[in-house]
Amino acid sequence: MTATPHPESDCVEFVLSVLENLDTCEASAETIDNAFGLLADQRRRLLLQVMRTYGESLTLPDAAEEVAVRETGRQMPNISAERVHEVYLSLYHDHLPRLTDAGLLEYNQERDMVSPAALR
Repeated sequence: MTATPHPESDCVEFVLSVLENLDTCEASAETIDNAFGLLADQRRRLLLQVMRTYGESLTLPDAAEEVAVRETGRQMPNISAERVHEVYLSLYHDHLPRLTDAGLLEYNQERDMVSPAALR
């Protein structure tokens, strides 16, 4: 009988890998906790991935569309406008302020543009 890989074992391996990297990290416990807090939400991770992928300023609506595509695994024509709007609102009101406060992204509200700050 062959063992089937369990998602939990992937998680264990990932945690062990992170812990190994933390052993050599010189950041304070508070900095590490803050970083994990920022990365705790999938939508924030996806927004950071989108901004790293493009490496340039995007309108927040374009970033929201790309986050929705990555969340659903579907292409834009197959994602409802309501879903994209919900992603936009959550980015605007929750995730983007956290990431800009942390210095990872910059946001120009007048132009509704998101820029990678520390991700460059």
